[in-house]
Amino acid sequence: MTNPISWQQIAVVALGGGFGSAARFWISTAAANYAQESRFPLGTFMVNIAGCLFVGVLWAANEHWPFLTTYSRLLLFTGVAGGFTTFSAFGLETILLLRRGDVAMASLYVSLSLICGLSIMALSIWLLRPSPQ
Repeated sequence: MTNPISWQQIAVVALGGGFGSAARFWISTAAANYAQESRFPLGTFMVNIAGCLFVGVLWAANEHWPFLTTYSRLLLFTGVAGGFTTFSAFGLETILLLRRGDVAMASLYVSLSLICGLSIMALSIWLLRPSPQ
């Protein structure tokens, strides 16, 4: 049985999430201003890569020198990184599956995440398109 979620945990995640979301907005806006003529979504790309770097460094550092408490993990991983980009969680979960030697599950997770995510997004956009007049 899992522990119930406390209001303190929710507050810590919300605080980190606010910071991560603000950082995402700042970086995405700066990248869009820099690459105005580009068709490549530079802002989202930069946020995803930076989020993976942030989570990877924190995870590796904590594996070697455990220093993160339950609340600091909630603040930094779930809050800041989650508000910044959930791509970092996707990346970490995939890497952990691969490190466990579960290549089939990692492949399934990556494939289903991309196929199902893009499919459901395309379907929802198609279903909610304006009707012709």
